[in-house]
Amino acid sequence: MKSSRIKFVLFLLFAALFFTSCAPGGQEFVDQPAGFFMGLWHGFISFFTFIISLFNENVGVYEVNNNGGWYNFGFILGISIFYGGGSKGTCGRR
Repeated sequence: MKSSRIKFVLFLLFAALFFTSCAPGGQEFVDQPAGFFMGLWHGFISFFTFIISLFNENVGVYEVNNNGGWYNFGFILGISIFYGGGSKGTCGRR
């Protein structure tokens, strides 16, 4: 029983490190702005980066240095994929 709990905690730590490894607000977008695919990724990990941004002021939810419309489109698309979009409202019972 204890080994499964340890494995679960290790998995959660690994997942947290994985999801925040490419968090917005880093130094990697100084020379080249973030594009569509980074917007998609940042939208997908927005929940995790929001939680971390509450405790760390160096982590942002949204990349400020982006290329505009395509980053915004990717960000919104990533958020809608992660949170389920509008498909959950159409699954009502009859």
